[in-house]
Amino acid sequence: MTLVLAVVMLTLLLPWAAVPATRRLAGLMPPREACAALTGAALLLAGGTVSALIGLFHVPFLASLEQIPLSQAAAEWPATVPVAAVAGGVLAFQAVLLVRRWYERRSLLARAWASTGGAVSDGDLLVVPDSEPQAFALPGWRKRSGRVVVTTGMLKTLGPAEREVLLGHERAHLTGRHHLWSVTAYLAAAVHPALRPLRPALDFHLERWADESAASSVGDRRLAATAIARAALAAASAEKVGKGRGPLLSVSTGPVPQRVEALLRPVPVRPQVRRTQAAAAGLMTAVAVSALLGLALAYGLHEYVEFAARDLLGDRAAE
Repeated sequence: MTLVLAVVMLTLLLPWAAVPATRRLAGLMPPREACAALTGAALLLAGGTVSALIGLFHVPFLASLEQIPLSQAAAEWPATVPVAAVAGGVLAFQAVLLVRRWYERRSLLARAWASTGGAVSDGDLLVVPDSEPQAFALPGWRKRSGRVVVTTGMLKTLGPAEREVLLGHERAHLTGRHHLWSVTAYLAAAVHPALRPLRPALDFHLERWADESAASSVGDRRLAATAIARAALAAASAEKVGKGRGPLLSVSTGPVPQRVEALLRPVPVRPQVRRTQAAAAGLMTAVAVSALLGLALAYGLHEYVEFAARDLLGDRAAE
């Protein structure tokens, strides 16, 4: 059982090392690939954490399936019941937090859609009569397809060419279904505290993805950088006075200076092969180790219970 506990501890501690490696890898990749790496790592590491906790929680139940009395299991491993209780408590807390975060997101979408009641529709664009400069991608809700929401204040802030950049940016969020990527990292962070830094990193790369898409659509990276900077500055000013759009993806999400600086550079390409391969190898190793540790945990628990059952049956036969 000592080995099993060691496997569990490694599984639960692994995200603290894997998250920095993942963020490092994302920084070496183009935005789209970076988003895939961050989201995949969040899912796999969260899954490994839940698997380890479920394995611990099921120890007494595995013993009962093998017809081992709880007293016998506790004699073999005195921490059986306390560890199972702690694991069950953590799992319950995670479940509550996940449900809470899920409903928070749904409530946010409901409020965002309600705020567009007086908007003027133009295809996938909703123009809201509001002097505060705001723009964001609004995902679909209750059989309504996603829309780009822009206030009249934002339209007045930008010139015609800059508006095309803004609309291209927000449309990229919708076509890429970026809200699903973001909510995945948001929910995964409820499973393990080490996963929390993945969400802001993912949101930044999602914005970079949308920035590059907008720059490609207008064919002018400098124009895109200027439009993004102006729109983000105007939207940030509106948020400071209490009219923020919440955690919905928008042009002002993430560190804007870094995004603008990236747009002023050439189109991102794949970095040096060796650096990328080294970072990818580190991440894949961490993920593979997490998966193997989860399997080892399940196998170790099974073997432990079977061993205890054989030992118990042998004692009964000797009597």
